Amino acid sequence: MEEMIFYSICSVEDLPPGERIFLELKGTPIVVFNIDGNFFAIEDTCTHDDGPLGDGDLEGHEIVCPRHGARFDVRTGEVLALPAVTNVRSFPVRVTDRKVEIGIED
Repeated sequence: MEEMIFYSICSVEDLPPGERIFLELKGTPIVVFNIDGNFFAIEDTCTHDDGPLGDGDLEGHEIVCPRHGARFDVRTGEVLALPAVTNVRSFPVRVTDRKVEIGIED
């Protein structure tokens, strides 16, 4: 079983509600969202065609892929609409000492 390691990515103040940031951890592109003070992280790659996902419109907790309109729940990575049929990878997020941290299995 792999160990979960949390990486500090920014302060809470650096990611205000309604905003998102893009980063890469361990070779994986990730987008982190602040939705009403809650933080969520998913892989920034649509499972339909490997295109960027994080630039899409955010509607509630759904991200809409800007290329073909697939939808995913940013809380879980669950696919919600075609043409994607496979969930996108999601990552645990926590706040420690006002720092946003993302967990990745090592």
